[in-house]
Amino acid sequence: MIVTSVTILVKKENVNDFIEATKKNHKESIKEHGNMRFDFLQSIDNPCQFLLYEAYESIEASKAHKDTAHYIKWRDTVADWMEKPRQGVSHKVISPIERDKW
Repeated sequence: MIVTSVTILVKKENVNDFIEATKKNHKESIKEHGNMRFDFLQSIDNPCQFLLYEAYESIEASKAHKDTAHYIKWRDTVADWMEKPRQGVSHKVISPIERDKW
């Protein structure tokens, strides 16, 4: 299993559009083969800061996500709305490793 946390800082004037675009990406991402979680979070302290928490069964499934039409559309749509490039960090899962615990 692999989890990627992606921190995104969005320009204030684009927050609402970013939320709508990312909700569409989320809706399709959770349907992907190998997807275990795809959480879309907004900071309470800074409403322009977001976190995507993406869990996939394998590195291959995580990489395949980046080839989907909905991801490519999202990536291209939101690119100019970011204050700075998004920061993704991949993690290997230590626990739980059982699929039914996710």
